[in-house]
Amino acid sequence: MLVSDILKNKGREVYSIDPNQTVYEAIATMDELDIGALVVLDGDSLDGILSERDYRSKVILKGRSSKSTKVHEIMTSDVYYVTPSDSVQRCMGIMTEEKIRHLPVMEQDTVAGVISIGDLVKSIISKQKSEISNLRHYIQGQGSYPG
Repeated sequence: MLVSDILKNKGREVYSIDPNQTVYEAIATMDELDIGALVVLDGDSLDGILSERDYRSKVILKGRSSKSTKVHEIMTSDVYYVTPSDSVQRCMGIMTEEKIRHLPVMEQDTVAGVISIGDLVKSIISKQKSEISNLRHYIQGQGSYPG
């Protein structure tokens, strides 16, 4: 299964924030959308990613104010990303190794979507259910053969 398959099912909606907006605005947006991260776009260009973990580690635990701290001050600038042609296994490997939960999907220097660890797990479970169903049908079909 490929990233493009996940985007077909999930959609290519990209939720983003400007690097000069406040962290408070970012957190409010994440809360409203019930998501765990926002890509940070400077125009159309991927500038970084801001996650709940960034907020926890770089604002709350440092005693900073979310209303006066700008997104660019705490975002993760070194962003791992994938392309639509990457496999689910590759994505799982990156997320596991780097201990991250979100990956932007880049297509020709444009953010074409974002996938989460939940999206990957859902796609793996869906594929396994389909394989189990196919095996059941095959076995049932084989069982009805005479002799």
